[in-house]
Amino acid sequence: MCFAGRINGSNLVQLLPASREVQQGEMLKFEDQKEKLWKEKQQVDCNDQGVLFVTAQVDVDLSLILKSHVDPQQLNQLLPVDLAAADGPTDPILAVQINRFQCGGLAIAACASHRFIESTSFTSFLTAWAQAAETGGKLLIKPFFDHHSYFPAENLPSHSDRPRQKIIVERYVFDSKAIQRLSQQLISERPLSRVVAVSTFLTQALLRADIARRGEPRAALIRQLINIRERTVPPVPKQAFGTWLSGSFLELAADHTASAALGENFPALAWRIRDATLQGVRDCAPVLGDKEFGRKLLVGNFLDANKKAETEDCKVIWLMDFSKFCDYELDFGFGNPEWVSIATVPVTDHIIMLNNRSNDGIQAWVCMKESDMQFFRQDKEILLLSANTSG
Repeated sequence: MCFAGRINGSNLVQLLPASREVQQGEMLKFEDQKEKLWKEKQQVDCNDQGVLFVTAQVDVDLSLILKSHVDPQQLNQLLPVDLAAADGPTDPILAVQINRFQCGGLAIAACASHRFIESTSFTSFLTAWAQAAETGGKLLIKPFFDHHSYFPAENLPSHSDRPRQKIIVERYVFDSKAIQRLSQQLISERPLSRVVAVSTFLTQALLRADIARRGEPRAALIRQLINIRERTVPPVPKQAFGTWLSGSFLELAADHTASAALGENFPALAWRIRDATLQGVRDCAPVLGDKEFGRKLLVGNFLDANKKAETEDCKVIWLMDFSKFCDYELDFGFGNPEWVSIATVPVTDHIIMLNNRSNDGIQAWVCMKESDMQFFRQDKEILLLSANTSG
């Protein structure tokens, strides 16, 4: 979601026709998004019905949304569809809603099926849309759809939806001072990024919360999603559209989980997460040349992680870094966003990290089952973070 301050009526009028022009003109080059997903056949139906595009009036001021302690669960009311709607015959692959607030502020809420595209592709679409709105429909980003030449269709294991659970999302803001405090624990010849510092801090808190809930530690698997574009040999194009993700993984045995969660072991766990990520990046190179290895990296490892997450033997934590997507540079014709956010995503044990507007901090969205979140909220380090920072 992109939230903008007060705009005048002419700018809004410019946005809406430009948006329709994007759908009907140049942006038709993003043609694969005008389709429906057939879950049973694992196919996409090219029905040319277009993108769901709606407008809504919100009877509050935008300032209420931009407050520091906004409830992430309420943000879903600004979406055009239920985020869990992805597989039904009438569910759109891409949907957009323009929300107009009483004060004249605006929020553009867009969502897409993760079975079809991932965050990098989604950001490319939003960037192309913003550029088209600004240039009168001219498409400056040329999407690349020839993924079938790299990965021919194969039969995959059938997907069965797990029972929907109550998911709670909490937003934690790491401003520049909070980042500095974490970085001071990681002083070395090789500096670590703010993303590694924040992801390690929150991973430790998740591990401690899990131990508190269960009364004992268990094995853990820490997964970091990695964009393989431009990292393969030969390189997959930067504008390749679809789901081009692999992942690093760090496994912790049950007898090591408790020690890894201790605050004094923050630097050691941070370096292990960093080293696992670097290995995951290196693993991207042979993906296209070694079919068996590529299938394991892009499909098998994800299926294995999902199976482990369904058991009580292993805690699977997913780290997702969206901080480099330049979302605050998006301009749909009325200036850069005041705030960029996600909504309550129906996934568990995910840490999703976005940039802040000043580009010196991280806003982290932690997605957990309601039964687990109560323990996470009471973690002493999380309580201290909540007391010392503001959004």
